[in-house]
This record gives sequence, C-alpha cells and structure tokens, in this order.
Amino acid sequence: MVIHCLWVNKTGKGYASKLINKCIQDAKEQNKDGVIVVTNPDTSWTPSKEVFIKNNFIELENGPYGFELLVHKLVDVSNPYFPRDWEERLKPFKKLTVVRTQQCPFVDIATDNVVKGASKLGIDAEVIDIKSREELLRLSPTPYGIYGVIYKNKLISFHRLTVHSTTKQLKELV
Repeated sequence: MVIHCLWVNKTGKGYASKLINKCIQDAKEQNKDGVIVVTNPDTSWTPSKEVFIKNNFIELENGPYGFELLVHKLVDVSNPYFPRDWEERLKPFKKLTVVRTQQCPFVDIATDNVVKGASKLGIDAEVIDIKSREELLRLSPTPYGIYGVIYKNKLISFHRLTVHSTTKQLKELV
C-alpha cells in the first residue's frame, strides 16, 4: 500500500500517527506486504519523513531530486526500490508537459498555474493524466508520481508553482 499524502491541520496532537497506524491496519487487513511512502525534505509537497520514522518505517534509499523511499514491512519480502531510468523518462518531453494523477486536490490548481504562466510566454502546455500503474511507471519524471512538469527534456517541478514562478522558470529555458 502507498501513502501519497498526509495532511494534518493541527500538529502535535498525534493525528498523523493515528492516520499512519490506520493505514498500516488497513494494509494488514488487505494482506498487503507493507506500506511505503515517498518523502522529500526539500518541499512541503510530500509528507515529512520524521513522523514515519517515529511510526517504525525505515528509510530504504534516496532517489533523484531529494526523494526518499520509506517502508513499513508487514511480511518478509524483498525491498521496494526506485527505478533507475529517470533521465530516460525525460527524453520524450520536448514541449511543455504536465504529467499528473488525480490523487491530490491541488493538482488542478498546480496545472492551471503552469498553463497560465506558459501562456504568458506563448508556450502551449500538454497535460497527460496518468490512469494506470503501467503509465505511471513509464511516464512519471520523479519517484513522486503525483505531478511533474517537464520542458525541453528537463524537470521543471514536481510540486505546485505559482503563475509567476512558472513564467520565471520557463523564461530561463526559452
């Protein structure tokens, strides 16, 4: 089972741990091998690693762009891992492309900001909605498969940008 997001409004009350433990319980009831989460200390777009470590997750590896893979195993199986073909995944994306899943309520806002920022520069944006695990494994430009912005074979962002910051970053590549 994968935790993509952990959002708690009031910190310090144990709510995050309760949600994580509920997820672990659900994974047990569904006979899953364990629970994984991808974190990144450089952005608030991903969950914080510390609360998972506190709840008996272990860090397995680091990926590109600061991503970390953590796991809470329920059975003795081989470890999950990040793919190694990140640079290859960027090669097909010459025009501005947003690759996304609808697993976050902020994905539409993030996409709209990129489209608006790009239009200020006369750049058209393509949006690819990932609908299957196979598409995710083939197209996601980062280990955090929720959202990615690619232009001229470069990762622009894996988190929400403002219209202004989108325009600023794209200007540097035009």
